[in-house]
Amino acid sequence: MVLNKQKLEAELWVEGKNTYLPFRLHIFESVASTNKTLWELLAQEPSSGCVIIAAEQTAGRGQWGRSWVSQKGGLYLSLAISPQLAINSGYQLTLATAWGIAEQLRKYGVDVEIKWPNDLVLDNRKLGGILTETKVRAGKITQAVIGVGINWKNPVPSTGINLYSWNNQGYSTKISCLEKLAAVVLMGIDSAIQCLEQEGVNILLSRYIKLLSNMGDTVEVDQDFSGTVVGVTSTGNLHLRKSNSVSDAVQESSFYLQPGTISLGYRKSSD
Repeated sequence: MVLNKQKLEAELWVEGKNTYLPFRLHIFESVASTNKTLWELLAQEPSSGCVIIAAEQTAGRGQWGRSWVSQKGGLYLSLAISPQLAINSGYQLTLATAWGIAEQLRKYGVDVEIKWPNDLVLDNRKLGGILTETKVRAGKITQAVIGVGINWKNPVPSTGINLYSWNNQGYSTKISCLEKLAAVVLMGIDSAIQCLEQEGVNILLSRYIKLLSNMGDTVEVDQDFSGTVVGVTSTGNLHLRKSNSVSDAVQESSFYLQPGTISLGYRKSSD
């Protein structure tokens, strides 16, 4: 299922309310990885707004070196941007992207939530994920590639869900084709980066946390420790709070987990 470039451009025109959007689109039948292909393209011509979309990835990558199964039928895209962020602020791009895409999908009737740190979930199952890669110069992140995979018609495991099947279960959504989905995702990323740059990370985090499916959950870190999720920091760390009874008084302690430290898993589906 190769995405139709002209149809996507038309959808972007609609999404942008008939204004020009700074995306340069490159559509492929198959690539090893959209992120890898985009980095190779940027090495020849560094520029922001370049987009790679592929019908499948033969060596898709997820977070922390995991493979990403990318069979035909899904949406696999990468977008190049040129942020000016401190080195320790790179994870803000992932948080922003997760919020931006989720928020945009929700405008179309898709009740997406975010599973910390970078998964998009629907009906407690994984709809998509995000992989952000960056390059640093003179102490700042000056170039980034944001990779996104969204399940559309592709096969998914029991913990996953694809949007096409969800659409056919009687839910009301205006996303009827892969091109519309791609346009919504790109607009979501664009709005997220604008929020981060113009309104700041604190506003972004407040919006991200509103869509965080893990808020209030009890997280088992190990056999001797568990805590309640109360937030996420600007560096992407999960904020946990643990209550201890000391001499009839309750003392609360805060703990922070870095992305990749634990996997929160998925709640049992209601199906």
